[in-house]
Amino acid sequence: MASTPQVCEFGWPAPDFTLPGIDGRRHALADVAGPRGTLIVFMCNHCPYVLAVLDRLLRDARDLQALGVGVAGICSNDAVAYPSDSFANMARLAQERDFPFPYLHDESQDVARAYGAVCTPDFFGFDASRGLQYRGRLDASRREEGAPDLRRDLFEAMRAVAETGRGPAEQVPSMGCSIKWRAA
Repeated sequence: MASTPQVCEFGWPAPDFTLPGIDGRRHALADVAGPRGTLIVFMCNHCPYVLAVLDRLLRDARDLQALGVGVAGICSNDAVAYPSDSFANMARLAQERDFPFPYLHDESQDVARAYGAVCTPDFFGFDASRGLQYRGRLDASRREEGAPDLRRDLFEAMRAVAETGRGPAEQVPSMGCSIKWRAA
């Protein structure tokens, strides 16, 4: 089922976290933060919305890192109910696709709850002081990859954050599969 996150609450502080990465290390927010901003992406391995934009996300992550923006991906889905989102499968996908950022596992789902993440992909773009500046989409792609000339909404927003400290006043929310929450 498709979900859409809330609009950006400018200045909202990034919740701290420490999560295991597929590289065998634990990563805190401070470890992944960049000197000019930080992008936290809630994503997973099986969502058609993520898979439709994955190549573009990897491209944009590399380009943003070159501008001093730190990037991390977080998978918070229930891997028992969705085995394709298991830690082992996260590592496989990241290796196959050469992820340029840490891919972290939020098994307890506490980090997704702290951020208010609702879908995959769900993008949280923070300024250098870790205040929220972007909660929009990557581009106009949906369940299928969009045209090659689509505006790079996420990249352009985070480039502005890196250069000015501010995200765009108008943002189009991301859309994706709902986070797969564990049964209560």
